[in-house]
Amino acid sequence: MAGLRVTPVHRHGQARLYVSLPDGRSAAWYDRATGRVSLLLDDHRDEVLAALRPYVVGELLVGPPPVPTPSDLARLALHPDDDLAPNRPGEALLTELERYGSAHRLRSDPRRRELAAQQATGAALDRLDGAGWRVLHSVPLPADATIHHLLIGPAGALTVRALDARRHRVRIADPLVAVGRGAPSPLLRTARHDAERASLALAAAVRAVVVLVGAARVERGPAPDVSVLRDTEIADLGRLGGVLKPADVESLYWTARDRRTWLRA
Repeated sequence: MAGLRVTPVHRHGQARLYVSLPDGRSAAWYDRATGRVSLLLDDHRDEVLAALRPYVVGELLVGPPPVPTPSDLARLALHPDDDLAPNRPGEALLTELERYGSAHRLRSDPRRRELAAQQATGAALDRLDGAGWRVLHSVPLPADATIHHLLIGPAGALTVRALDARRHRVRIADPLVAVGRGAPSPLLRTARHDAERASLALAAAVRAVVVLVGAARVERGPAPDVSVLRDTEIADLGRLGGVLKPADVESLYWTARDRRTWLRA
């Protein structure tokens, strides 16, 4: 059967490949650590193994899946087109640049710097996975808005907005943020709005974070409800806790990764 989709998913420090049919039904998943293929649709065995062949090395153990966990059941019920977990940092910008990149190739495009900031922030957030955190990138909202990153873990849910500030001074006077000689923008207001919309969609408390990528100097005034961090301080988030238990983190993460969740934001 042509058109089987293989989707990589990372969670709990483990890597799996999920195989789905063109109509969205899950056919199998492959656990890289054990080399096991858990086959859900035995009549598609040959097609599943052919789809996985480019991604695996060595012998495979093929059989029915173990008794599924609640997370497995949620994953199997989620159509691949609605799953936000595979989104790359800066997905929305990447799509724009891939579509219109040739028109901007010969001149500076500020979206490329924005993309680099989101990618750097996303890579740092991904490294928190081992500390019990889950992260989604480029969460789409109605009216073509996007949450740069959503972080869910022991300290609760956080929306993270990245700002390119390479080699510039950043001045913060709530709600305005000015980078270098550029005109101030109400970035803190935007960050608060991200958190408010996420809270509405998830029916949970969400806090706002702004990450300044590459800032040379930061002059900050009070903004008690928005955390403003340098990109070098992202790792500090991994040491926060006291709000959500691991099972609550997983439950909220599975809700957040469903694209349909955000239709009500």
